[in-house]
Amino acid sequence: MVNSEDFADIKSSLMLQDFSAEELSTFAGFCEMREMSEGTTVFIENMPGESLFLVKKGTIRISKMFAEGDEKTLVVLGPEDIFGEMAVIDGLPRSATARVAEDAELISLNKKDLEQLCQNDVALAFKLVKNIVKVFSKRVREANEEYRDMLIWSMQKT
Repeated sequence: MVNSEDFADIKSSLMLQDFSAEELSTFAGFCEMREMSEGTTVFIENMPGESLFLVKKGTIRISKMFAEGDEKTLVVLGPEDIFGEMAVIDGLPRSATARVAEDAELISLNKKDLEQLCQNDVALAFKLVKNIVKVFSKRVREANEEYRDMLIWSMQKT
């Protein structure tokens, strides 16, 4: 179970942006706390996705499998970061693997509870989904910048 005090250290997470104390309390009622040890797999690429996660403590390594079993780290996330957000939006299989790199406390929200929040408090659910989209958009923009930089670098090499 999660209560609003569990968000005290991570209130500035983009996912919780503009949440009032009352909204944090309401949101907490839909979330679960998960404590996970270093090395634990949170989820594996291509498995069905049901939950998003907000890092309260610790670090999470997001990776992707490539040819011949080569696994590449895409990003390491820490407190205030979210991951797995696409699963609660589109319900499709996981696009990457998430493993605990350092003992972690994660606050999770599953798709079913998000749907219940949408029915119970439309305004809060809209705010939450808007914040999730902001996180996702930020990641797409950063990936585009990295791709652009990579193209510029490769053209300079030729």
